[in-house]
Amino acid sequence: MKNDILIVLAAAVLSAVLCAAAIPLLRRVKAGQPILGYVKEHEQKSGTPTMGGVAFLLAAALCAFFFGLYADRHVVVAVSFGLASAAVGFLDDFLKLRYRRNLGLRSYQKIVFQIVLALIAGVYCYVSERTHVNIPFSHLSVDFGLWIIPAVAFVFVATVNCVNLTDGLDGLAASVGFWYFAAFAALIALAAGGAAPLSRLSLVLCGVLAGYLLFNTYRASVFMGDTGSLGLGGFAVSVAALSGNLLYIAVIGVLFVCSGISVILQVIYYKKTGRRIFRMAPLHHHFQEMGYSESKIVFAYSLVTAAAGLICVYFAL
Repeated sequence: MKNDILIVLAAAVLSAVLCAAAIPLLRRVKAGQPILGYVKEHEQKSGTPTMGGVAFLLAAALCAFFFGLYADRHVVVAVSFGLASAAVGFLDDFLKLRYRRNLGLRSYQKIVFQIVLALIAGVYCYVSERTHVNIPFSHLSVDFGLWIIPAVAFVFVATVNCVNLTDGLDGLAASVGFWYFAAFAALIALAAGGAAPLSRLSLVLCGVLAGYLLFNTYRASVFMGDTGSLGLGGFAVSVAALSGNLLYIAVIGVLFVCSGISVILQVIYYKKTGRRIFRMAPLHHHFQEMGYSESKIVFAYSLVTAAAGLICVYFAL
């Protein structure tokens, strides 16, 4: 328990230090975020430094090394997929900044990269015999066998993009991510009967997100960018898949899922009828258009995620 507390504190401090160092550097290289024109509430945020995800993801990788987590090959793989996803986001952010527009990689280009990573992740789970998937709210599991490959691949692409879509308000993706990884840390530790490498990696991610939130809560001094949100999504699905908790993503990460589904529904309904279901998608922008403040929306999302996590942990006891 003492080591677990130390991991979270050390990760938070290192993340905060790296973020504090990164912000003036990002300003110096003019890494300001172009803001979407139709989100009028965010006009004043134009020029806020982006790509802050580099700082907290680097902190996560370093902390995993300092605390000896790389002795476990599944941690190495999880970190590799998280950083590989972040690399796709970094390229996207770089192109946005290079051409001073809110369009980096084309959607199909990002999807191709993600599908390749997703298939590799699925194959890894199969060859490493990580094919059993735990059923939420029970002590049962199902062996997916060869079907683990398409299952992991689908969930990988879906999760990474849903986390990316949730990164739309100050502190939103990071706050939801903090409670998401806290819940997974507890679930994995319970299943292992104590400390487990993937559980401690989840604690590292809790810590680095806490440190990053010092600079990302309203009004944000830095944004995580696609570097951070895609990397965060990569870590989110890797930890879940490698621990046998793939289906828990839809429960603990329910608001990640809602962000993705709200966009899909909005696009389909608008193409068919010319009308909108939501005032704006993703869902958090709908609530913002209804008059709720960013801070209130972030708190509500955090509360729901924490509650979902506690319910899952309760049933796992």
